[in-house]
Amino acid sequence: MDNNLILPCDVSGVSDGYHTFAELYDHRCLLFLNLAMAHRSIAFKTWRNKEGDKWEGWFLLGLNTSQGQISYHLPAEYWDIVTVPEIERNIDYDGHTAYDVVIRLKTLAGAGGI
Repeated sequence: MDNNLILPCDVSGVSDGYHTFAELYDHRCLLFLNLAMAHRSIAFKTWRNKEGDKWEGWFLLGLNTSQGQISYHLPAEYWDIVTVPEIERNIDYDGHTAYDVVIRLKTLAGAGGI
């Protein structure tokens, strides 16, 4: 399966019959935002990655868990409502991939949480 398939349309409106991709993405952002705020002691937000690069309109929200770091880019519109510590840049980035994040989240859930 090609995970990098580009569709010739705006996929934000594509639906599984229940939710659009845009709705699911909003849910993911808000669920992770709430998880981070529930675990402020291990959470951070920053505009810059490990190398100091930043993306216009996006910031990084992360958790430094016992299983490794979990982080996502979130739209800038959520910056002010995320009340976790701000850091200059994500110097602790460990190279995790989307697959690594899934494994880390599953492991944490199986261990009873963060």
